[in-house]
Amino acid sequence: MNPDEMKRILIISDIHGNEAALDSVLHAAFQKETDGIILLGDLIDYGPDSNEVIERISNIPKEKIVVNIWGNHEHAVINKDFGRFSSERGKTSAKYTRTRLTEYSLEYLMGINQKGMEVFCIKGKRCLAVHGSLEDFFWKSIVAGEGFSQYKEFDYVFSGHSHIPHDYQYFYESDDKSLRYRKRTVFINPGSVGQPRNHNPNAHFAIWDTDDESVELLTVKYDIESEIKKFTDDVDVFYKERIRKGI
Repeated sequence: MNPDEMKRILIISDIHGNEAALDSVLHAAFQKETDGIILLGDLIDYGPDSNEVIERISNIPKEKIVVNIWGNHEHAVINKDFGRFSSERGKTSAKYTRTRLTEYSLEYLMGINQKGMEVFCIKGKRCLAVHGSLEDFFWKSIVAGEGFSQYKEFDYVFSGHSHIPHDYQYFYESDDKSLRYRKRTVFINPGSVGQPRNHNPNAHFAIWDTDDESVELLTVKYDIESEIKKFTDDVDVFYKERIRKGI
């Protein structure tokens, strides 16, 4: 499907190997009749189901995928570059995930956009998808009020990495009298599907209506306890305990 023909687009990020959370989001998106998807990275790691998540995503028809980019965990795990994780448990988890990925998973990840960012257009709107930010595609989140000047050329900026959802608008000074000398950019972060950190343990996602330009930040419940039971002792207990509280 031509992206310009898409009306309702699912936006997801930071699934982090959580199959149950992803399945709940995809079911909810089906109920809401979405016809496209933007994937903002970090399909893998932390959770026990990296291979299963990749299988689910790879089964989505290619014509429905608007964007599919690496996050910092794809970048670290595929390149075996673990130096930028802030904790030893993070490094250990990423190294363990690397040993668990199947050949199919590795091939799939190598076949998607590895830059952590992509510029695209839908219905005349210039859009940026970036896992982190333009300051650092993989490791630096977009935070309200910080460094907005570099996003002026975009109408929409979709980002992940922080695991905290946001939806806000910023107005730049403009020479365009027809716009009353202002230029709008909309910033959207759908939050995390599988490892939320906003004290809401449900799976987070967003839906963008390209016709009326509305954005819904949504959550859906999933069976957290069944997902926790899948974890092994090879990964720090922290990563399974945190999903109970969304921290």
